[in-house]
Order: sequence, then C-alpha cells, then structure tokens
Amino acid sequence: MNFDLSDEQREIKDTARQFLSARFKPEKVRELAESRSYDDALWKEIAELGWPGIAIGEEHQGQGLGTVELMLLCEELGYACAPTPFLSNAIAGLVIADGGSDEQRGRWLPGIASGEALGAAALDPEDPALVADADGAAVLLLPDGDQGVIVEPGDAEIEPLELIDATRSFARVSASGGEPLPVETGMHRAMVALAGELTGLGQRAMEMAVEYAREREQFGRPIGAYQAVSHRCAGMLYDVEEARSLTYYAAWCADAEPESLPLAAHMAKARASEAAWSVTSAALQVFGGIGFTWEHDLQFWLKRARVDRQLLGDPGRHRERVAELAGLGEAEPVSV
Repeated sequence: MNFDLSDEQREIKDTARQFLSARFKPEKVRELAESRSYDDALWKEIAELGWPGIAIGEEHQGQGLGTVELMLLCEELGYACAPTPFLSNAIAGLVIADGGSDEQRGRWLPGIASGEALGAAALDPEDPALVADADGAAVLLLPDGDQGVIVEPGDAEIEPLELIDATRSFARVSASGGEPLPVETGMHRAMVALAGELTGLGQRAMEMAVEYAREREQFGRPIGAYQAVSHRCAGMLYDVEEARSLTYYAAWCADAEPESLPLAAHMAKARASEAAWSVTSAALQVFGGIGFTWEHDLQFWLKRARVDRQLLGDPGRHRERVAELAGLGEAEPVSV
C-alpha cells in the first residue's frame, strides 16, 4: 500500500505553499488582522484557482476531488495563517454536499464552489450562535438539535463579534425556521479539514521557533544548543508529526474507507487541537520576552490555534466521542 501523496496531491500542496507564501507574507497577515478584514482581490485569486470547490462535485461546478486534497489546502492555509473565508465556506459545502437535498445542492453548491456566493457555518458546539464568516455569506448553516438548518442571511440577525483571533471573522447569529439539513457525515469531513489547518499552524510555529533557536545566541552559543530549548523543539516535532499522521489518515478514510471516518475524524481533531496549541505555546517560550510582544508575528498563529482548538469541539469532547465509538459508551449523533 502506498502511503505517500500522489503526484497530483503533491502538486496541489506545493502550489498552495508557493502561492500563499507570496500573497500572505507575515506583514500582510498583520495588516489584515489589524484591520479585521479580508482582501477581496486575494480571495478572487483563490477562487480562480478553484480552491473553494476542490471537494465539490463537477456537476455543481466544483473540481470533484476529495477530502485529502481539501485537507492539504487547509494545512497550507494554516501554515500561512491566511485571513480568508475559506474554511467556513468549505465546511458549508461539505455539509450541503453530503446531507442536502438535490434542490439544496443545486441552489447553493455552485456559488460555494466558485467562491462567489459564500457559505458560513456554526462551528462551536458549546456556543451554537457563533458563526464564522457570517457577514457577507449567501447561506448560513445553523444548529437545530442534532441536525442543522439552512438559513438565508435576510432571515437571521447577525451581530459581529471580535475574538482573540483577528485573522478570521466571527458573528453571533440568531434565526428561527430554515430548511432541515442532516449534518453528521459532512461534519466529520469538516473536522478533518480543521485538523489540517491546525497541523499547518503547528508546523509553521515550530519552524519559526527552530529558526530563532539557531540564530539567537547566549553566552556565545545558539540557544538551540542548550537542552532546555532543544528538548522543547523536539517535543514540537513529535506533536506536529503525530497530528499530521492522524489527520492524513482521517482524510484518507473520508475518501477510501468512510466506515472508519467517524473514529478517525475525532482522533485527528483531538490530537491536532492539542498539538497546535502545545506547539505555539512552546514556540512562545523559545522566543522568550520578544515572543510576548505585539510586534512579533507568532501571536497570530498562537491565537488562531487557540480559537481553532475550540471550533467543532475541544479535545476533551472528541476524546469522549472516541471512547464512545470504541465501545466504551453510547455514541450520540454529531451536531453542527
């Protein structure tokens, strides 16, 4: 069995890394975060690359690829900490594609796939009114017990909300009514996409810390030569690679072995959430005093890791689901 990426998948990942490193340099991330806005011109470029529709079927104007390809894009977007509405739009597309009726798919998926009529989804089970990228969305996915509902923005009240992660837009949304929408399968795939972003966040924070440990000297030696720092960096590598292994496996399950997806998705989200927060926190310690300043870029990766850790459920919630699915308790349906 080949556990490596295919040539096409590797090309997607490499192209994404090159594009995002050129368009979302740290100074651009800072500019957008400080203004709490997105760059419409950059989103148009992303849409022209076909990324919003990468996991949406060709019959709905998507690229017809799979969860692995979507996860790879999310990993690179996390690596760049790119301020875009990509994740929430992708999750809305996954849920509608997997659980929507033919009419719902035909109505909403083409706009989501093109990036011209964005979807937005409630992502926090503990705060179901919290919706990422609700402002400007064409369709909202909100929770309704164990299921979801599709709501149009004109039928909802949207109140912008500022969280510590200034690289993503959030709002509190309230609405009544809406079209019923099953969400369970789509939300499992959404967990994999978010785990990909968390893995990318951890990878970039680790690289930033290791580069600093090589360059920063104390008492005539790079600080990375001291065990207290080198062991911390080694721990970062362990966290990132374990999160990546589980996330890639879950993405493969989504496309090739869907019966294994629920367990794999919960495992990936739990581990990637822990890893991203652990690594960004450890990187902060490597940087020392300068890492705590507003002027240092690490804060954007750390803050997104903290918020992403809670989205779609915190690690404890997912570990409980793993235990239930492993036969240690009764599993309940996944809610949006």
